[in-house]
Amino acid sequence: MRARRMHADEVEHDVPLVRRLVATQFPRWADLPVEPFDSSGTDNAIYRLGDDMAVRLPRRAGSAAQVEKDLRWLPRLAPLLPVPVPVPLGAGRPAEGYPLPWSVYRWLDGESPSAGRLTEPGPLARELAAFVAAFRRIDLPDGPPAYRGGPLETLDAPTRVAIGDLRGTIDTGAATAAWEAALETPGWPGPPVWIHSDLMPGNLLLAGGRLGAVIDFGTAGVGDPACDLIVAWNLLPAEVRDDFRTALGVDDATWARGRGRALSIALIALPYYRDTNPVFAANARHVIREVLADHENAT
Repeated sequence: MRARRMHADEVEHDVPLVRRLVATQFPRWADLPVEPFDSSGTDNAIYRLGDDMAVRLPRRAGSAAQVEKDLRWLPRLAPLLPVPVPVPLGAGRPAEGYPLPWSVYRWLDGESPSAGRLTEPGPLARELAAFVAAFRRIDLPDGPPAYRGGPLETLDAPTRVAIGDLRGTIDTGAATAAWEAALETPGWPGPPVWIHSDLMPGNLLLAGGRLGAVIDFGTAGVGDPACDLIVAWNLLPAEVRDDFRTALGVDDATWARGRGRALSIALIALPYYRDTNPVFAANARHVIREVLADHENAT
């Protein structure tokens, strides 16, 4: 079975390839079954290895650096966070026609949530706030720049291109007004802090409606703490957003930057993944609706 492609430059991958890679580089696991895992993740293809491991293959060359990053930082970050995070078990080399480094991780149980289908939104909001707060308190030196940790202005050009691409799909006038309002917000005045920077629903695992684990740390690093507020719009319902904000003590400017960043991510993602990643595209539409409603209520 060949996995679904999301990118024009995506490297080919399938179950026979994963079996060959594991057999030649980790022969102790060669007899374990390999199954593709249907994930909305955009950077890595996931294959389940046996009952308690996962193989992650970067989908394209631009994601390959995450393998070394995870090996270096996840063992140091894990003890400082309040919920389980992926544990790297091995790093694989390019081979068998697959040109990129790859990795094996301990499997983490749980289900990724969907906006509008949460059973415990209040407790989940507080648990997410506790995770974000714990990340901000991390004091590990020489942290890499977070992928989304810079000023909003760096996203202006691609966000405006995306708004143009979505003409006829969304209210582009309202989207432009909300985006320009975010750009007017003061930037983060303090030193960069540790952030996950990709708290999308697909990177959260729930058990019984509560936060059980957080995965995919490929974009983690130091930057503007507003980046980790995106979960307020991509997952949490409006009635518990204030609980999340209050638990973190977020000021007005940081909250506005977080809302603007959530909007930018969704605007850029929707035209790109509309036909290749229906889960990601549906969440992008949800975020756009939520942010535009917030902006309308605030004006």
